[in-house]
Amino acid sequence: MFAEDAGTRDPSINIDWPRQHGPQRFATGIDDPNRLLLVADCDGEVVGHLVGALRDTSAMQPVKVATLVSMYVQPAFRRGRIGGRLVAEFIGWAKDAGAEAEAAEVTAYSSNTEAIRFYERNGFAPQSVTLQTSL
Repeated sequence: MFAEDAGTRDPSINIDWPRQHGPQRFATGIDDPNRLLLVADCDGEVVGHLVGALRDTSAMQPVKVATLVSMYVQPAFRRGRIGGRLVAEFIGWAKDAGAEAEAAEVTAYSSNTEAIRFYERNGFAPQSVTLQTSL
């Protein structure tokens, strides 16, 4: 996912991060009740994943927020509703964990129009825009 998405859109991203740090990061999330790790398999082959996380309330934002941190479905499986099912599981988990339904969030690169359309079809709507310049 890093190489396909961030690697083509953000030159500041370390595309080797998954190999260097991914296993440790995912392993620490397995037993964390504030993290969700889902995989989609087809005949024993992993064809997709979703990582979610809960952020506790704060004085500035007094609701729990569920963040869809990472999601990927192999291109050959993208029209099979796998991504939609992963998102539905994420939303269900967020609601069960006490997050407000409107406080589920995901970010996508503005140039990734397919991802933006996918998330909008699955109930997400734009809320803010981050603008960036090179220094």
